[in-house]
Formats: sequence, structure tokens, C-alpha cells
Amino acid sequence: MTRAPAIGGVALGGRPRIVASGGEADLDALAAAEDADLVEVRADLFADPEPVALAAALLRLRAAGRPILLTVRAAAEGGRPWPDARRAALYTAGLPHVDAIDVEIASVALLGDLVARARAAGRTVILSAHFLDAPPPAARLLALVERAESLGADLTKLAAHARDLDDVRTLLEVTLAARAHAVATLAMGPVGAISRLCFPAAGSLLTYASVGAPTAPGQLPLGELARLVRQFYPA
Repeated sequence: MTRAPAIGGVALGGRPRIVASGGEADLDALAAAEDADLVEVRADLFADPEPVALAAALLRLRAAGRPILLTVRAAAEGGRPWPDARRAALYTAGLPHVDAIDVEIASVALLGDLVARARAAGRTVILSAHFLDAPPPAARLLALVERAESLGADLTKLAAHARDLDDVRTLLEVTLAARAHAVATLAMGPVGAISRLCFPAAGSLLTYASVGAPTAPGQLPLGELARLVRQFYPA
């Protein structure tokens, strides 16, 4: 069984860990997100980020005391159509000020150098895959967990749009099958909202919430998700 990683001072495993996710407009809300265990800064949701400005924003956010996850999402998986060189520069600038990075498994041009830099800096590496239309077969998703770990992932994140409850069941099946590994799984979209609460019971280590506009379809507001987690996963 893969040992569950930690992000900053937050150990993963046991009670679900809530990640509050937001972009440039949400920095103040992320700093005040007391119900969150971690915060995710989506640099691709900044209007026109420059590396120095992003680093300064992350440095201010560190004062809130919660571990920070930095994501610069690729366009094909729900982010911005920026060249790899720009994304790499943002990750490099942010790395000294965050506790973890999230990069797509498919971003092969970035992974080698970026994973090496993150490991050298003692940062947690999340490698992810997002399917915006529907989940692929379970076997393909499970193969991505193996692929991510071979590339240096401490945790693999799998997210897919759920068209119906059968899609949710597919992702639940994958979560149960991969629970011996360090994974975070999510079903996106209105039908998939239930995954934010129930997938951690099947082995997903993280669940994501919004502090402003959702950063993914089906995200619940932070206060609502935190209340449900306290109700269904008592300490």
C-alpha cells in the first residue's frame, strides 16, 4: 500500500481534507478560508499573471497559515491556452512559496524538470487528469494512476464530468480499486456533486470546494461542504 503523503503540515488519510480553490479574485477569501485544510491557487484563473506578481500573491497568502497548492491548468483540461514556457515560468516562480504543485499527466513537456525541481524543494507532487466530457473506462483511469506514480507523483488526481449516475459509479469503482494508492477522485457536473462528499469514504484523500465562483462544475461552496464533512465524518 502506498503511504499517504502530507501537504505542508497536513497529513492525508482518515478524515477528508478539504481544498478551497480559487483564482485571482478569490485571494482574500482563500486567506480567510478557515473551514479549509488547504488552499489551491489556480494561476490560470488570474487575468494576466506574471511570475513576480504571482510569487508576491502566494507570499501574502502564506501568512494565513494553511498549506498552498499551486495549479496552472492547461487549456485541454479546463485551464488557459498558454504556452508551456509560460506555465513553467509560473510554476517555477511559485514553487518556493507553496507546499504542493498540481500538473497534468499529459503535460509531458513540463513534467521532467518540474517534478525534479519540486522534489528537490521538498514539495508534494500531484499529477492529474481531467476529462471534461465523460469518464473513460475504469481500466484506463487505473492505468493513469500507475503512469502518474512512474512519473514521480506523490498523489494522483482523477476528475471527470459525470453525465449520469453510471458515470459516478465508474469513478467510484476506480476510487475503490485505487485506494491502496494515494489518489484524489472527483465527478464533475451537477450529477457528480455527491462525489465531493462520498468519494472520500471510498479512498479519495482530497475534496475540493469553492470560495467564490466554482473552479470546476459541481463544486460545493466551502461552508456547505465543510458542514457536511463534519456531519458525516466526525473526528
